[in-house]
Amino acid sequence: MSLLVLLFWATPISSLLVAAILIAELLPLVLGAPLAGVLVDRLPNRRLLIVALLFQGVAIAAIAPLMGQPVFVVALVLLSGCGRAVAQPCVSALVPHIAGEEEATRGYAWLGTGRSLGSMAGVTGGALLAGFFGHPAALLIDSGTFVAYAALLAFVRTERRPSGTHEARPSALTGIRHVRRDPVLFASVIGLAFCVGTVVVVNVADPAFVRYVLHGDEFVLGAMQACWMTGILVGNRLAARLETISGVAHAIAVAAVTTGVGVLIPASFPFVVAAGTGWVVGGVSNGVHNVALNAVVRMRTPEEMRGRAFAAVGSVVIGANLLGTAAAGGLLLVVEPRTVFALGGTGALLSGVACLVFVRRALEREKSPAEAGLSPNW
Repeated sequence: MSLLVLLFWATPISSLLVAAILIAELLPLVLGAPLAGVLVDRLPNRRLLIVALLFQGVAIAAIAPLMGQPVFVVALVLLSGCGRAVAQPCVSALVPHIAGEEEATRGYAWLGTGRSLGSMAGVTGGALLAGFFGHPAALLIDSGTFVAYAALLAFVRTERRPSGTHEARPSALTGIRHVRRDPVLFASVIGLAFCVGTVVVVNVADPAFVRYVLHGDEFVLGAMQACWMTGILVGNRLAARLETISGVAHAIAVAAVTTGVGVLIPASFPFVVAAGTGWVVGGVSNGVHNVALNAVVRMRTPEEMRGRAFAAVGSVVIGANLLGTAAAGGLLLVVEPRTVFALGGTGALLSGVACLVFVRRALEREKSPAEAGLSPNW
């Protein structure tokens, strides 16, 4: 809700402000990943998650009265991102404890479904609230959702309590080293990172594409986002059926290809119906990525270092997102939104093909841990 409101608010001001908001949201997840991973592997995760959510809610609520000051808005988005940097690996590490190791992939799929439904409600509600009551009202209501989420977690009895028996002083860089040394995990994560880095330019161009190419308003932007979220629901359910490391890794590569196809559809046919169709295809691919990425990290990582591994993987993928977002702000100054879509879609498609090649090579060089019951780093 808040992101949609802020992006549409910033679009008439400057494409650089749009990029700055997206960068501020993502930067803590990149720079803060080592520290966040250590916190997740040292502190009770459910309690840590509650604190992170409340922190995010306060930061977003503080934006509402300061929307006349873009610098303060960007700074508060940055603070909200700090809470997200901790919350994201917390959630990923908690799921296997709640759902059980054997059902963890399905647990990630249900988590993705819940997020997608919430996002659909958020973009729709954000568009309606912003249109009828103004941007500050939408932000205040969105801040309340973080408080509600934290309250719901009080009813969750499962807790991940890192024992500390494996390492007396967990290293912040352990997760990064783990990803680098595992060939299948490394190929999957880097391939996805390249896909994200190229296709994310459409996030910055999306508000301008809707406003100036499709000649739409907040409601059209909300509908486009809802199409993407609907696709994510389908992608989550498809990915829930993945059970082997080979299936998960191949799914990441193939979904990168289809992401590119989805973005190229509106670039080729700049009409609302075509754009909505492309966003459904892109959303399905996004849903597969969300579940498959969590699954491949879980399958290839010992339990005691999962907080750091999830944080490290998040930092790589979101770092690519950050670079693409920064590039998009400059691109929109020299080319039209439709061209940005074409570049992003082509880049994602080529990244997916390359990812597929390297994933297959990595799998051929070693026996899958899903079959052998071991990770090459254990």
